[in-house]
Amino acid sequence: MTTALDPAGQLKLVIFDCDGVLVDSEGPSCRATAEFARSKGVPISDDEAHKRFAGMALPQVVKELEQELGHSLPDETAFKLRENLVQMMQKIAEPVGGALKMLTDMRALGMPVRVGSNSSIREMDAKFDRTEMSQYFPENRVHSANDMGCPKPAPDVYLYAAKAEGILPENCVVIEDSDTGAEAAWKAGMACVLLRPKDMPAPPFWPVEGSVRIAHLDELVPLLRRTLESQKPA
Repeated sequence: MTTALDPAGQLKLVIFDCDGVLVDSEGPSCRATAEFARSKGVPISDDEAHKRFAGMALPQVVKELEQELGHSLPDETAFKLRENLVQMMQKIAEPVGGALKMLTDMRALGMPVRVGSNSSIREMDAKFDRTEMSQYFPENRVHSANDMGCPKPAPDVYLYAAKAEGILPENCVVIEDSDTGAEAAWKAGMACVLLRPKDMPAPPFWPVEGSVRIAHLDELVPLLRRTLESQKPA
């Protein structure tokens, strides 16, 4: 299969995950989830919560906690957790290292960009306003798998982003940091750039065809520029 990162392919759209790729929110979000879980009687450390819940939509997190507790939580639990996160991100959200420079360089590259995240639109609005990223992502270019009711690892949010751009999946590359998101990109038939430190393990299904791994966002635009150069007609 030819992908958007192959010399024989056509790279036409870059789709970013939000948490852990653009905004450094995975750690605070997972710590808040761990604190909530412990308050309900689930003995989980902050580190374990990050391993289990990173990249996961809040309704999925609530379902996992319910299974561990052996009983249902109130219907409004996911909503309340989300509202707490929105308030927290309005105060503490910070860009991932190199994200703002990378976005400036992406603009200079002239490559269309969108966002596909398990976060709600309200969460992303708070994060992008706090980190001054809203200028790069107008509202109609930000898509929420949570709000669609199809959280990752389902591929729906990435397929929707491609359709909204009028681009085929094989012409898209997804920038992801979590196993859940990388699986969604793979299921969507899209190339994936996995942003992950070298000392961290890859997803269990990695590597997948047409995908690469980088350790820092500084590597992304040069990679995309080389790809576009390789795809120019001879």
